[in-house]
Amino acid sequence: MRCPFCKFEDTKVIDSRPSNEGEVIRRRRHCDKCGRRFTTYEKVEEIPLLVIKKDQRREPYDRNKVLQGIMKACEKRSVPLEKQQSIVEELEKSLEDREEREIRTSEIGQFVMDKLSQTDQVAYVRFASVYREFKDLNHFMQELKVLLGKK
Repeated sequence: MRCPFCKFEDTKVIDSRPSNEGEVIRRRRHCDKCGRRFTTYEKVEEIPLLVIKKDQRREPYDRNKVLQGIMKACEKRSVPLEKQQSIVEELEKSLEDREEREIRTSEIGQFVMDKLSQTDQVAYVRFASVYREFKDLNHFMQELKVLLGKK
C-alpha cells in the first residue's frame, strides 16, 4: 500500500481488526520512509447497484445522496445522526439481500419514508413533500391525513 503522505510504495501493517460487524477489515499502517501512520479499510468488492430514476436513466447508487436527503428532512429536529445513518445502513442491508442489481428511486424513497414515519413525523412529512413533489396544499393535506390515520 502506498503511503498517502510521501507516496513511498512499501508500508507495513501494524494492526488489523474487523470492523462494521466483520464486513470490513481496518488496518493501521506505518510508512518506513516518513514514519507516519494511516488507516486503510478492506472490504469485498461488490457488483455496483444501479438506481433507476423517474426518467428511466440509470446511475450508480450513492449512499451520500440518500443520507443527505434524510439529513435535510431531519434538519432542526431531534433525530440523532446515528439514527439517520442507521436508516441508510438498513436500506443498504435490504439492498444487499436482493438478487437484482437495479432498484427504482420509488422503492428507495418508500423505504426511507417508512423508516422516517416511525422515527419523526415532521421529518417524514418533509421528506415526503420533496420526494412526492407535492404540487399544492391539497397534496400536502392528503399526506397528513394518511399520517394521522396511522395513529
